[in-house]
Amino acid sequence: MKLVGMLDSPYVRRVAISFQLLGLRFEHQSLSVFRAFTEFQQINPVVKAPTLVCDDGTVLMDSTLILQYAEALARPRTLMPSDRTELLHDLRLTGLALAAMEKSVQIVYERGLRPPEKMHEPWVTRVTGQLLSAYGELQSEFGRRPIEPTESTMRQAGITVAVAWHFTQQMIPELVPSGSLPLLAGFSAAAETLPVFRAAPHGEGVYHGSVARGT
Repeated sequence: MKLVGMLDSPYVRRVAISFQLLGLRFEHQSLSVFRAFTEFQQINPVVKAPTLVCDDGTVLMDSTLILQYAEALARPRTLMPSDRTELLHDLRLTGLALAAMEKSVQIVYERGLRPPEKMHEPWVTRVTGQLLSAYGELQSEFGRRPIEPTESTMRQAGITVAVAWHFTQQMIPELVPSGSLPLLAGFSAAAETLPVFRAAPHGEGVYHGSVARGT
C-alpha cells in the first residue's frame, strides 16, 4: 500500500502512526496538495490528503475511512476497544480531537491562503472558539480518565488527540497556550517520544520507521 500526502497534515500523520501500531506495512509518498497539485492529481483526481493506494490499485481518501479499511486488514489487531463503554469514551475523544484538527487546519488555511484584506474576522473568531472548546473538553476528559502514553496502550483516541495537539502547537501555538491545558500538553509530549511517532514526524519528511508490534 502507498500512503500519499505530507506529514505536516495531522490526517496523514494520524494514518501513518496508526498503520504502524496495526502492524501494516506501507510506502509513504510525500506530496503537497499545493506545490505538487498536478502530480497528486494523477494519483487521486480529487487531490485530497491522505490518499491511500491499495494493493489492488483502489484509491481511498479521508483518514477515518482509510483507518476503517486498515482495521479490517489488521484484524484481529485493533486500535478500538471491544467493550461498549470504552468504545463510547474513545469515540468521544476521537471526535473532539478531529474537531480540533479541523478547526486548526481552517485557521491555518485562513491565515496562509486568504489575502489579509479578505479575511473575515467573525469567522476566525467563531472557529477559534470551536477549537478552544474542543481542547477544553478533551482536557476535562483527560482529567477524569487519563490515557497512558505507551505503544502497548495507545489506541486510536490517543493517537488522534496527540497528533491534533502537536499540529496545533506547531502551527498556531499562540491560540492554545500549552500551559493552559497541561494534561493534553503532557500526554502529547510523551507520545511524541514513542518510536511510532518519531518515525512519522510532523513536517515535510518521509515516513522512515519500521512496523511496530513485532510484524
